[in-house]
Amino acid sequence: MVDLVFPEPEFKTRQLEGRAEIFDAIRSKWIVLGPEEWVRQNFIQWMVKRNGIPLASIAVEKTLKLGEQTRRFDVLVYDAQTQPWMMVECKSMDVKLDGSTLMQILSYHLAIPVEFLVITNGIECYVAQKKNGTAEWVPFFPKYLVP
Repeated sequence: MVDLVFPEPEFKTRQLEGRAEIFDAIRSKWIVLGPEEWVRQNFIQWMVKRNGIPLASIAVEKTLKLGEQTRRFDVLVYDAQTQPWMMVECKSMDVKLDGSTLMQILSYHLAIPVEFLVITNGIECYVAQKKNGTAEWVPFFPKYLVP
């Protein structure tokens, strides 16, 4: 498991029609601030501030095709050559990370192969590295390599 200590937030938030919203800098729009979105936005800031991942290398909630089904991944990080490098599945803090979470991200991995798979609920964070056709849990968060 990777330790998570989120940085001091620098979010733009607002109340609109009785609901909280957060401005997503990646999608350039206001998003309803639900529990999973809170985890996603904090995790993105953690990746950018603590791990040096460029904001421009991150995609959020894009559509992917799994056979006849359409799904949306939470976060995809591209490497310096703009190739998919890491996929992150975020759950709200009250959701236990279990086999179903792992199976969800592994199914997305079929459509978009990456070297690193991450699952987090904002409290726990697990990272798997894909090597030689298998994914193994690793005790670290990967370093983003800038050429």
